[in-house]
Amino acid sequence: ILLLLGLAFIVVVAGAVLFAPSGSGSAYPETLERVDPIDGSLVFGQPRVVVDLEPGYRAVLTIDGEVVPDDQVIWTEATGLHVFEPGPGKVVTTWTPGFHVLMAQWDRVSGLPDPGMFTWSFRVQ
Repeated sequence: ILLLLGLAFIVVVAGAVLFAPSGSGSAYPETLERVDPIDGSLVFGQPRVVVDLEPGYRAVLTIDGEVVPDDQVIWTEATGLHVFEPGPGKVVTTWTPGFHVLMAQWDRVSGLPDPGMFTWSFRVQ
């Protein structure tokens, strides 16, 4: 009986190791490396929005349904980093308490088109 229980335990452990999800999957599209604040997060104060794409891609940001003009986004072409900070004269002067929905749409700067899109949200406290 002990031998059978031991074999059953080994089979269960081996099955869990072989067939369990690896956890390495990403919720982001391949071109998107990260966003900040992260999806579903609760933030305090006036956070900046960061969209980090692979080099060679340019994004257009939309915040709560309003397109952010290119001159309000700091873009580093060599790294694909896009940063938006709220301030006077910008689409968002200050973050109001509550949920905010953001969307990044991107494409390659040169070469063949490779468009993509990602939508996420965060809550300001």
